[in-house]
Amino acid sequence: MGHREDLLEGAKRCLLAKGFARTTARDIVKESGTNLASIGYHYGSKDALLAEAYLALVSDLSDAFEGQGSGITSAPGSIERFREVWSNIIGTMREPGSMWRLSVEIVAMGDQLPVVRDHLAQQQRDAERALVALFTGAPEAEVPDKRLDTLGRFYTTLMTGLIAQWNFDPERAPDADALTEGLKELIEAANAA
Repeated sequence: MGHREDLLEGAKRCLLAKGFARTTARDIVKESGTNLASIGYHYGSKDALLAEAYLALVSDLSDAFEGQGSGITSAPGSIERFREVWSNIIGTMREPGSMWRLSVEIVAMGDQLPVVRDHLAQQQRDAERALVALFTGAPEAEVPDKRLDTLGRFYTTLMTGLIAQWNFDPERAPDADALTEGLKELIEAANAA
């Protein structure tokens, strides 16, 4: 690996061990075996590097979202697929030391870290596109922007709420079955109206 990759891997380890606010540039350099100047050269700033590291951690979970190699087996857009995908996603939240606690930290610190917030906000559209593709079975490139404005935002809002619940009250946080039953009740109520 080169310095750029070493920095990214070191930053990922630091984020998981110390969180965003407590990770220093010196921590990253020590963990990556690089030097301070390389952070600025490759990423512009420590915060930009940490934002990239956070996005890489989220990206690393994409295989888990899809079922750890077994793939999604239920029909695209079905209630069963809704349950299956959320089961996979929630499985990543149950792990001790889950990287999702970083999401809570970053949301809480957003106004103090405008560069990081802006960087992550730019990536939000890609995350929405990936979630819509996962639930609907459509290729990411074919997901229209209109679906991102509705379904994509719905899924990311649900995900944000789940992250918060699994971090603050994992004993009462919903599992995929509870989410699916809630969705069914909502659909039944809407159809009855």
